[in-house]
Amino acid sequence: MVTRTIFIITSLIALFLPSTLSMSESKPSLPASYTVPKVWNPPTGEAGGRFGGINRPTAGARSETTLPKGEHPLQLYSLGTPNGQKVTILLEELGLEYDAYPVNIMDATQFGSAFVDINPNSKIPAMLDYSVTPPQRVFESGSILLYLAEKEQKLIPKDPRKRTECMNWLMWQMGTAPYLGGGFGHFFKYAPVNIEYAIDRFAMEAKRIVDVLDKHLEGKEYVCDDEYSIADIAIYPWIKCLSTGYNADEFLQLDSYKNVKRWMATIGERPAVQRGNRVNGWGPDAVLERHSPADFDTDSKPPSSL
Repeated sequence: MVTRTIFIITSLIALFLPSTLSMSESKPSLPASYTVPKVWNPPTGEAGGRFGGINRPTAGARSETTLPKGEHPLQLYSLGTPNGQKVTILLEELGLEYDAYPVNIMDATQFGSAFVDINPNSKIPAMLDYSVTPPQRVFESGSILLYLAEKEQKLIPKDPRKRTECMNWLMWQMGTAPYLGGGFGHFFKYAPVNIEYAIDRFAMEAKRIVDVLDKHLEGKEYVCDDEYSIADIAIYPWIKCLSTGYNADEFLQLDSYKNVKRWMATIGERPAVQRGNRVNGWGPDAVLERHSPADFDTDSKPPSSL
C-alpha cells in the first residue's frame, strides 16, 4: 500500500512539474523588459525610492568617523523609528540616565566606522554600556531590551510561565517587524512605484499580524495579561507606525481591531512612553538629543524627516 501511494505521488509530481516550470518561465515582469538573470548584480542606474541610494549588497564601514560621547554610562545611538522608540521608551520606563544621539539613516551615518564598530549590521539602535570594562556593545533592539530589563530586573515577569510568554511575544515582534516595515511600509509608502502584487501581499500579512495581536489581547490589559512588560514596549511602536508612520489607518481599517485600539490607548497614555516617543525623533516636540530629563522641557530642532 505504501509503495503504491509513493508511486501515485511521484507520478503526480512528474505530471505537473513541467507545466509549473513553464508557468514560472512565462511570468510577466515589471518592467516588462526585465528578465531574471542567472546571477544577480546590483543595478547600475538609480535604484529609486526613499532608500534606493543608500542600500548596497555589502556590509562594513564606508567612511572613517567618530561618535559623540556624553557623561552617562549608557550611550545610545539611534533614531525615532519604531525600533529606536522601543529602546528610548524602555530607558524612560526604567528611569535610567542616558545620552541619546541621533543617527540619521538618510545621511548614511550608520555606515561610519565608529557606528559599525558597535553594530556591524549598520542598523539603529546601537548602545554602549560604559558601566563595565571594557564597555559592552549591545545591538539589535530586542537584544537591548533584554539587556536593560535583565540588568535592572524590571519589566520582565518573574513568574516562569509569564516570562516565557513575554519572550514568545518579544520574539514574535522581532519576526513580524520585517513584514510591517521592509514589506508593507516599503511597498505602500517608500517604493518608487506602486506594485499591486507587493502591496496586496504585505497588506494581507500586516492585517494578519494585527489580527493575531487583536485576538490575543481579548480580555487582557497587556500582552502578558495584567503585567506590563518589554513585550508591550517592543510591539507598541510598530503598531503605532502603521498609523503615524505609514498613514495606513483607512487602508488597513485599523479601527476595526478593537482590542488593539484599546491596548494602544492604554500604552500611549504612559508618561514614559510619551517621552520615549520624542527622543531622536522629528516633529514639533522632538528631542533631538537626550542628556537629562530637563531636555523634555526645552525646544529641540528635529533632524531631517524620514
